[in-house]
Amino acid sequence: MEQATLLKMLLKSPSFEAGDTIPTRYTCDGENVNPALELNDIPPDTRSLALIMDDPDAPAGTWTHWLVWDIAPGTNIAEKSEAGTMGINDFGTTNYQGPCPPIGIHRYFFRVYALDTTLELPTGSTREELLKAMEYHVIGSGELMGLYSHAS
Repeated sequence: MEQATLLKMLLKSPSFEAGDTIPTRYTCDGENVNPALELNDIPPDTRSLALIMDDPDAPAGTWTHWLVWDIAPGTNIAEKSEAGTMGINDFGTTNYQGPCPPIGIHRYFFRVYALDTTLELPTGSTREELLKAMEYHVIGSGELMGLYSHAS
């Protein structure tokens, strides 16, 4: 059986460069709105996109800040938007919750996944439900990492 090739997508933001500090506007110290995200090199067979934003440096383990799926493939994600169906994050809400580290500098990963299907999960589904639904349907992915600390 052949192993499927995962295509690399380019995910970037006009608000910050990969590896740089995420502007305060997009954090709990600012307006707490999502940054704009630009998606490039989307595989041609993509039916929908999913996005997970998390903090692997959280004291209790990886902390999920944002879950979105069934994003239209030709869509860039606008600032302060709801680009698709929203899942429940580790704050217990179904919206974007920006960086808010308890101490030190944390890394925040925005990961986008190109899927060969639409998921049609209900609003408020969990990260685990999203990952299970995505299983065997990911045909491409990309990531953008930004940093943040309250001292920024």
